[in-house]
Amino acid sequence: MTASLFPLFADLRNRTVLVVGGGAVAERKVEALLQAGALPQVGSPDLSEGLRRWLEAGRIRWRAGTFDEEWLDEAWLVIAATDDSAVNRQVYDAATSRRILANVVDDAELCSFHSPAVVQRGLLQVAISSGGGAPMLARHVRRQLETLLDDSLGTLAEVLTRQRDAIRARLPDLGLRRRFFEKLLAGPLPRLLRRQLDATQADAYLHGLLEKENPALPAGSVVLVGAGPGDPGLVTLNALRAMNEADVILHDRLVSAEVLRLARRDAIRIEVGKSAGRHSTSQDEIHALMLEHARQGKRVVRLKGGDPFVFGRGGEELEFLRAHDVPFEVIPGITAAVACAAYAGIPLTHRDHAQSLRLVTAHCKDSLSALDEGGVDWSAMAQEKQTLAVYMGVAGLEKVREQLLLAGAAPHLPFALVENGSRPQQRVITGTLASLPESARHHRVQSPALLILGEVAALADSLHWFGAAPLAAPELSANPQHSDNLGAPTLPQAA
Repeated sequence: MTASLFPLFADLRNRTVLVVGGGAVAERKVEALLQAGALPQVGSPDLSEGLRRWLEAGRIRWRAGTFDEEWLDEAWLVIAATDDSAVNRQVYDAATSRRILANVVDDAELCSFHSPAVVQRGLLQVAISSGGGAPMLARHVRRQLETLLDDSLGTLAEVLTRQRDAIRARLPDLGLRRRFFEKLLAGPLPRLLRRQLDATQADAYLHGLLEKENPALPAGSVVLVGAGPGDPGLVTLNALRAMNEADVILHDRLVSAEVLRLARRDAIRIEVGKSAGRHSTSQDEIHALMLEHARQGKRVVRLKGGDPFVFGRGGEELEFLRAHDVPFEVIPGITAAVACAAYAGIPLTHRDHAQSLRLVTAHCKDSLSALDEGGVDWSAMAQEKQTLAVYMGVAGLEKVREQLLLAGAAPHLPFALVENGSRPQQRVITGTLASLPESARHHRVQSPALLILGEVAALADSLHWFGAAPLAAPELSANPQHSDNLGAPTLPQAA
C-alpha cells in the first residue's frame, strides 16, 4: 500500500523559493507564492508578461538562463515548471541531493511535496490532495467545498485570532478552551457574522461569552459508545460526535482502525481489550481508568465493538459509574449479530424459517467458557423455527454441536460462520451442524467471528452481497465421533 502524504502548511514568509520555468504554469505558481509572502526567484531564459510585471515591480528576482545548481543555494523549496522533462529531472535530482523539497509540476513521481487544491476563506484554508495521482478528483472536491463553506468563516477566523490571547488568559486549561470553542462555534456567532456583524460587535460578543465562562475545572463524564462491528459507515452520528469531543478514549481491541480514525486525533487512546491467551485488561482496571480520568475533569469515551448493552458489559460499567457519582450517557451501536447477518445476506427472522431470535454468548463474567457453566437451556436452543446467534463462540464449537445434537437438533441444521463481519476481509463459511467444528478448523476461522444457526443461515448462499461468496463446508464425516481422524489444525482461540 502506498504511504499517504504528510499534510503540512509551510510558513514561507520572507523565504526564498526557486521556480524554474518562465511560462504560464510558472506564473501561476509564483502568484500563489507571492500571496503566501514568499520571495520567489524565477530561473528561465525568458519570462511571461505577468512575470515581467512582477519583476519590474520588484516582487520577484530573475535568474536568466538555463538551470544551474547554484540557483538552489538560497532556496527553501523548489518548483520545476518547464516543458522540458530532462530539465525538470535535473532540478529534482539536484534539490533532492541537497535535501530541499521539490515539486515537478504534473509529475507525481518527481515530487517530494505536492501543491494541494485549496479552498480559502481569509485565514482559514482547506487543502485537498490526492497524492498527485488524481488532481481532477481533488479539484472536484474543492468545488463542492466552495459551495459549503461560507465567506463568514474568514471573518470568524480573524475574530478568533484577535481574541486568542484573551481566551487563553481566561481559560488556561486546554480542555476548558476546547469546550468553550465547541459552544461558541455551535452558537449564534457564526450566524451573526453571516449577517454582516462588524469586527467591533463580534469582539464584544465574544468577550461577553468569555465573562460567563467558569474557569474552574469542570466535572468529568463517561460516554459508553457502540462502535459497531468494524465498518466505519455503521457508526452513528451521535457516536461520531462523542468520539470527536473525547479527551480520553478507552477502546476494545476489536474496535477497527478505520473507526478509530474517526475520533479526535489528539485524544488519549488506551486499548483495554480482553482475549484468551493474550494480555488483557481486567474489568476492575477498566473501571479504575474511567474513574481516574473522569475525576480529572476529562470527557471519557468507553468505545466498545458492537453495542455496549449486548454482551459488552455496559451494565456493569454503568453500575460502577453510578456508585461513584460519575455522570454518564449511552450511545448504542449496531450489534454484531445484526451487522454480520446483514453483511452475509442472512435475515435473522423470516416468516417461513424463524419466528424468534436468541443471542447467546460463550463468555461469562469470570471465564471464557459460559457454554460449560451448566446454565444454558440447550433444549430451548435446539427448538425449530428460530435463529441462534452465538457471540465469541469460536473456541466452543465442539460443545455447541455436542449439546445441540443431544438436545434433539437436526444434524442437517444449517450454520454460517461470519468472520470479520462488515470488514473488507469478511469471510462466510456455511454448512450443517454435523460438521460445524471441522469446517471451522478446515477454513482456519479466527475471532472475531459470529456463529449463526438456523434455517435462515442457508440463505447466505443465495443472498450474499458483500465480499466474496460463502465458502462451503468441506465434505467431512457427519458423525462427530469420526472428527478426530481428519488431521485438521487445532481450533483457534477466541480473541
